[in-house]
Amino acid sequence: MTRPGWHQYFMEITRVVAKRSTCLRRQVGALIVKERRILCTGYNGAPAGIPHCSMVGCLRERLDIPPGERHELCRGLHAEQNAIIQAALHGVSIAGGVFYITHQPCVLCAKMICNAGIKEVYFQGNYPDQLAADIFQEAGVKLICMGEDDKNGENEDEGHHPAALE
Repeated sequence: MTRPGWHQYFMEITRVVAKRSTCLRRQVGALIVKERRILCTGYNGAPAGIPHCSMVGCLRERLDIPPGERHELCRGLHAEQNAIIQAALHGVSIAGGVFYITHQPCVLCAKMICNAGIKEVYFQGNYPDQLAADIFQEAGVKLICMGEDDKNGENEDEGHHPAALE
């Protein structure tokens, strides 16, 4: 039996969280951890109390909006936004915490993550956003890409630190 390292353990949980997503385009899961304790989770989908995109269709698809553009034209919240909101709703401080996300954050989420006091962001799926990477770098937030070869936790602390995305 192979025991996963902490980063791999938390990244695996993000994939389970992503299964709750109601987005028709991309399923994203996120969690915020502090001192190896999970504080909150989030996945992408419509706000509480309104119909999910899986029920009413995707506005972005109808308007033919490419991925990574015009984030405001979407019924859903991003997984990172939902995780931060859950922490705020329950009075949980996430300052100094670590974010684990199935995909690289967009620029909007990067700004929220920086202002929330998060110190490190681990992600696995590529969703390249150079401006987001630049913002993290300027704010001193470590952005760490865990490659597919990290699935068994073998590279526990050897994630790729993208100074510039290619």
